[in-house]
Amino acid sequence: QVQLVESGGGLVQPGGSLRLSCAASGSIFNINAMRWYRQALGKQRELVASITNGGITNYADSVKGRFTISRDIAKNTVYLQMNTLKPEDTAVYYCNGFIQTPFGAPMNYWGQGTQVTVSS
Repeated sequence: QVQLVESGGGLVQPGGSLRLSCAASGSIFNINAMRWYRQALGKQRELVASITNGGITNYADSVKGRFTISRDIAKNTVYLQMNTLKPEDTAVYYCNGFIQTPFGAPMNYWGQGTQVTVSS
């Protein structure tokens, strides 16, 4: 069983910063990619950022220049550094991992979600 545990969400004022963490644990053979999604109230889930095993990153246009995805390979942890936060960044943020266990092909795993609220 692979589990992703998220932390770092909270309430922040516009222009502020937060760093989200997502730690993967369990029977992990390879982490092929890690991604951050978010879902705002009344809206569809959207992909915010991704990073491959080789370190290639991609970002949604709405967060380019403000958010940075990174990972600590030794800790099986992915981060999302969020700077210059805007009210429209308010959402539940979900960590997603495309992860291979020793027992089969890679599969998608999801964190529990962490609330980010940007408000005065």
